[in-house]
Amino acid sequence: MNIKVNALNFNPDPKLVSFVNKKVSKLDTFFEGIISADVFLKVLKPETANNKVSEIKISIPSKDYLFAKKHADSFEEAVDLAVDAVRRQLGKYKEKLKNK
Repeated sequence: MNIKVNALNFNPDPKLVSFVNKKVSKLDTFFEGIISADVFLKVLKPETANNKVSEIKISIPSKDYLFAKKHADSFEEAVDLAVDAVRRQLGKYKEKLKNK
């Protein structure tokens, strides 16, 4: 799976990029047909609670993509929430394929 991390309006720390790659690459264990993953990290203004946003877009065969967007106080938490949401979507998609 090809993982692309995009940070909007800030330069991400290498530890954050490594964390994102590690978390998103685990999705391969739930569904082996993932083509690519685009991760967008944003900081919302003004500086308030839940101002970190993580968006994950997963490309899979025979369907355009799966998408999750989550807000949290830290990027790590937002990425965790978004990965969990995509994991649930992959589970539903996998179940749908079995029932065909």
